Amino acid sequence: MKDFFIRIFMDINAFLIRLTQGRIGSKLGKQTVLLLETIGRKSGQPRLIPIAYFFHEGRYLIVESNWGKDKHADWYWNLRKNPRAALTVNGQKIPVEAHEAEGDEYARLWKFATERHPPYLHYQEMTSRYIPIVVFQPIELIEALAQRGK
Repeated sequence: MKDFFIRIFMDINAFLIRLTQGRIGSKLGKQTVLLLETIGRKSGQPRLIPIAYFFHEGRYLIVESNWGKDKHADWYWNLRKNPRAALTVNGQKIPVEAHEAEGDEYARLWKFATERHPPYLHYQEMTSRYIPIVVFQPIELIEALAQRGK
């Protein structure tokens, strides 16, 4: 039943964010929320969810806590199959490419995220699975860096 209410809340929140270009629904308490659009790994159809994020060092970060559940969220698996996605932040759609933070990058970003949102520590206690941090780099920036390297 809890999952049902979470799904309803997320659908309403996504609708409000889109309708108001982020003026309503993009701030929940201390967390900021964006719209993440992935391509379904099985269906091939676009999938859209509102999700909390951080903007840090010119990149967008999402902690894949999935509310402390023992399984990864569908959006995570979608990105594992196809790392290209789109983020909508304050009404602006940003094409991005995702990668999973690992090693020193993960440790640094986990510290950053948990200092700003301590409930992530509780979610980690609730599950035995590793909680990934997904880093999103704007494709425009990736292409600009690649051009510079030529």
